[in-house]
Amino acid sequence: MSEEDRAPLRIGILGAARITERALLDPARAGGHRLVAVAARDRSRAAAFAAEHGVERVADSYADLLADPEVEVVYNPLANGLHGPWNLAALAAGKHILSEKPSASNAGEAAEVREAAAKAGTVFMEAFHYLFHPVTRRLHELLADGELGELQRVETTVAIPAPADTDPRWSLPLAGGAMMDLGCYGLHALRMLAPWAGGAPRLVSARGGERAGAPGVDEWLDADLEFPNGATAGARCHMAHDELEMSCRIVGTRGEALAPNYILPQLDDRIVVRTDEGERTERLGTTSSYTYQLEAYAARIREGRPLPLDADDAVATMTLIDECYRAAGFEPRPRTAL
Repeated sequence: MSEEDRAPLRIGILGAARITERALLDPARAGGHRLVAVAARDRSRAAAFAAEHGVERVADSYADLLADPEVEVVYNPLANGLHGPWNLAALAAGKHILSEKPSASNAGEAAEVREAAAKAGTVFMEAFHYLFHPVTRRLHELLADGELGELQRVETTVAIPAPADTDPRWSLPLAGGAMMDLGCYGLHALRMLAPWAGGAPRLVSARGGERAGAPGVDEWLDADLEFPNGATAGARCHMAHDELEMSCRIVGTRGEALAPNYILPQLDDRIVVRTDEGERTERLGTTSSYTYQLEAYAARIREGRPLPLDADDAVATMTLIDECYRAAGFEPRPRTAL
């Protein structure tokens, strides 16, 4: 391995979001990567963030961070509606991007991000971290090796207790809603089963409920889908649920597998497998899914290893999100102007 292959990533952070510590800072430290700069709307908040987390310096603005030649990778954990605009700005600056999901407000904006990524020639990835953990890889193996038989049914549930009313996830102008924040995981997980289902799923129907006091914002949304092989799927999301639930259940002709928390397997790394031969519980390890994600992302940048996620994948997921919104009686999320 060359010196360049071993070189740490030089990362710049947009904003001082809560998710950043577990989604980026801890994995970056574990991988020996550099946290070069952070910027926030309030510079004093960025300075406090940098002091607390060991970020090397504070940029005066998001634009200044993108202009920093030492920053090669931009992590974008801003509010949903700010993902697209700042992903486009970062690509125009020639940066690699690790964007929190969803990477745009709607399919049209996601397509613009895809075009910009192709023009920039840099590595763009939407942060569906669950996909890199052994829990999800094992679910796929159980289908690939035939133990579960032919895929018949998949059910995903992603639900959390309600954030505060002032949380940007309840803001329509900032592209909020349960499907954007939570349901995108379920839809993405279903899309990733295409190799064992004859192709990608299509939406059959959807229904949802509006958040009181937040017109146009979905508090919950349930979608029904069907795969080309005839298998059916349900993707449920709820952003004002009694408790946290992030499960995936896969049913085949020979058995079924349940991952109680496939999105945060570091909290529960079990897969429960039931077949005619009996029931067993497999444990796949509590290393953070975010750690696996950053390892894979760094290997793509430094060594050219392939990734299962790219801008094309982001457009496909966003297209399905928009379809769910329309089918459930909502409008796709509006773009946010900078």
